[in-house]
Amino acid sequence: GAAVTVIPVANMINTSGYEQAFFVFGIIQGCIITACALFMPRAKLPPGTKAIPKVISSKKNYSQTQMLREPLFWLIYVCFVGVASGGIMATASFGPVSRDYGLDKIPVTCLGVTLPLLTMAMSIDNICNGATRPIMGYLSDHFGRENLMLVVFGGEAISLLGLVFWGRQPLGFMFFAAMTFACWGEIFSLFPSMCADTFGSKFAAGNAGTLYTAKGTSSLLVPLAAGLAKGGNWNRTFVLSACIAATCSLLSFFVLKPWRRRFIENNNREVEAQEAAAAAAAK
Repeated sequence: GAAVTVIPVANMINTSGYEQAFFVFGIIQGCIITACALFMPRAKLPPGTKAIPKVISSKKNYSQTQMLREPLFWLIYVCFVGVASGGIMATASFGPVSRDYGLDKIPVTCLGVTLPLLTMAMSIDNICNGATRPIMGYLSDHFGRENLMLVVFGGEAISLLGLVFWGRQPLGFMFFAAMTFACWGEIFSLFPSMCADTFGSKFAAGNAGTLYTAKGTSSLLVPLAAGLAKGGNWNRTFVLSACIAATCSLLSFFVLKPWRRRFIENNNREVEAQEAAAAAAAK
């Protein structure tokens, strides 16, 4: 959606101002969402659905208040805040960075379309940001949540460092900006699924919504990027964001992974023991 609308939105802002752009596209998006919602069927789990071997799931269901009392939840929350803040700090800076580097208005041609570099980059970035979510969600189902986090969060750190060394070159800026978006957007598929795996499916919507507040928390760190970049020194912002992403990459694999596995296995043993006791009592 962002990839499709970024060009017409930018054009309307330039010709009619922000107020008109907000008004027109707000109405269009509201009408589309409302119309689609009217035809959405109630979701049902297909019969015979089996768990995927690489993903372990808890048989015990935690309510929001129960989940908030678990230290494991706060480790997941810290990882979410860390990766989201690093990505937000970097991606929020791409517009002013491209202008400071003198890249924003350079004409770039892709697939026969010529646009200013910043507009083209933002279109490509949003495609990467959207496409990575189902792709990384699929891969995490088959290779494990934390295993993929190690790779992808590490990829975000490398992409941000790539902007430090090659960000002043048009192709370097476009490539590493796109890779940063690609390695950042998947947190919105990995963390909600991890939340359901860990704390059960019964209260998954409320629990995932509680975890999602991490994105709002992470936005509080965005002004830090502006402070670090005073005088046009954007490298400090990129290096800090890269360090945060690298820390979360290691934390997710070496701390979160074994802790979460023990947590789920203990819960499942507890539920199985309760079920066995109930079955014995019924006899």
